[in-house]
Amino acid sequence: MGGSGHQAGALYTRRMVKPAPSKASPQAVAKRAVAKGKTPGKTPASGRTNDPARTMAGILEVATTEFANKGLSGARIDAIAEATRTSKRMIYYYFGNKEGLYLAVLEASYRAMRQIESELHLQDLEPEQALRALVEFTFDHHSGNEDYIRLVMNENMERGTYLAQSKTIRELNVPAIHAIHKLYERGVNQGVFRAGLDPVDIHASISALSFFNVSNQYTFGLIFKGRGNRADAIALRRASITDMVVRFVKK
Repeated sequence: MGGSGHQAGALYTRRMVKPAPSKASPQAVAKRAVAKGKTPGKTPASGRTNDPARTMAGILEVATTEFANKGLSGARIDAIAEATRTSKRMIYYYFGNKEGLYLAVLEASYRAMRQIESELHLQDLEPEQALRALVEFTFDHHSGNEDYIRLVMNENMERGTYLAQSKTIRELNVPAIHAIHKLYERGVNQGVFRAGLDPVDIHASISALSFFNVSNQYTFGLIFKGRGNRADAIALRRASITDMVVRFVKK
């Protein structure tokens, strides 16, 4: 699959969402927009707009960086409002409060990853090729999305308190496990993969190996004299992780 991971960034596409009926609460409008795939774009909001979906996308984009860098307690709504040229009142109008915005950012970050993952079309690849594609995609996604890694690290420091309040987070991850289950099952039936493995455990191993490369890059790089951030070292690590997972699953 070599190119799948490198093309991941191109798959982040903006999808404009029509405003919900006027009787819906602002929070409901925000949640519907996020649930329909309205994730942070690449261009900060340039000012107020009559397009709620675009306004929320700009807020989510800036809030993602703010929460990733400073965590929930350190992030400031004033800073987000200033950067998006909106106001605290507008942010609260759409997201309810600071915690509501933080949760929306978490959900949007997970949704963006799962959405791209679903476009890999693993079912069209041979089992081993599909597994390699999935590992490479996960590695590339994490390497190219440090904010995502920081958000997950911060929420783990919160012991999952806010993500536990999400009504959609489990649903978001069901397709990911289902995809692994199906490709693993195909591999077992074809005699390529060994039987008796748990798809969730395979997912956890892929995630853990890819996550470490980003979460520990600074300490690892300091200890081993910058090795962790060198392009050749990253490429080698990518290949090694892919081979580790494939060899573990194969007969």
